[in-house]
Amino acid sequence: MSSLCKAAVAWGAGEALVMQEVEVSPPHPQEIRIKVVTTSLCRSDLSALDSHAIFPRIFGHEASGIVESIGEGVTEFQEGDHVLTVFTGECKTCRQCMSGKSNMCQVLGLERRVSSFSEYTVVHTGCAVKVSSAAPLEKICLLSCGLAAGLGAAWNVADISKGSTVVIFGLGTVGPFCRSSNPISLDINGDSLMGSAKDFGITEFINPNDCNEPIQQVIKRITDGGADYSFECIGDTGMITTALQSCCDGWGLTVTLGVPKVKPEVSAHYGLFLSGRTLKGSLFGGWKPKSDLPSLVDMYMNKEIKIDEFITHNLPFEEINKAFELMREGKCLRCVIHMPK
Repeated sequence: MSSLCKAAVAWGAGEALVMQEVEVSPPHPQEIRIKVVTTSLCRSDLSALDSHAIFPRIFGHEASGIVESIGEGVTEFQEGDHVLTVFTGECKTCRQCMSGKSNMCQVLGLERRVSSFSEYTVVHTGCAVKVSSAAPLEKICLLSCGLAAGLGAAWNVADISKGSTVVIFGLGTVGPFCRSSNPISLDINGDSLMGSAKDFGITEFINPNDCNEPIQQVIKRITDGGADYSFECIGDTGMITTALQSCCDGWGLTVTLGVPKVKPEVSAHYGLFLSGRTLKGSLFGGWKPKSDLPSLVDMYMNKEIKIDEFITHNLPFEEINKAFELMREGKCLRCVIHMPK
């Protein structure tokens, strides 16, 4: 049967979300309905809210919850299972899934939608991951997108070698997993987030607004010719060129993670590539969500990776607009929204 619940609805670009009652349909074949327990705010949610998306709309995708009901033909999940939602699915049978080279599922790719700013949400079974019931849902929700994406960008996409120099544009979720000797972070909000980032070994911060010369020249000077790796986590396509210029000749690698609000086209001088630099895109850190996320949850439970330290704020669902304000002002790394019990 259908279910009435509260949801935070976006009615226009940049507008505050409106808390109102919505009707969530029962799950169709190969779908499950999830009672959302926590949903953390991802910067791509902010980018989407501020863009010219189709409204009204319920955003949110970085969530954890409990399976409330299952649709016809569902055998993978049972009522009561603990799950993470994912914005890109994994069918395990298409060419991309079978290749071992990609996590871009041809069947359950980016056209899939998750709306987790709601007490209940319905998703395809390929866009949910069953996890251990012993794992705290209010923590592991971060693995549903941002934290896993940052970890995978460093481990899978860049495969950072020990002793390398790394520069991170934006205090995102990459720094903690950079196996480097000198991780450098650039962020105009560095002062307010410095305490959290220091927990992960980032000791050098640069505020671009404080520099009297192009930031790529600053980076080249302090890294003796350029960083081995750079990560663009802001969602500014213009900054991608700066990240490339901040890398060293020969083998410098730039990985882009951010989702741009405007100007999605990337432009760069061909000479940057003739000199041996590489630009790579990263979707969800290269992880195959259903195959790989359970192992990341296990790593957290075994204290092999950190999650708790990323959570700078916990807020009740009715204060979700405050969470957006904190992110706009650069005052949070991750804000976890707790649904009513």
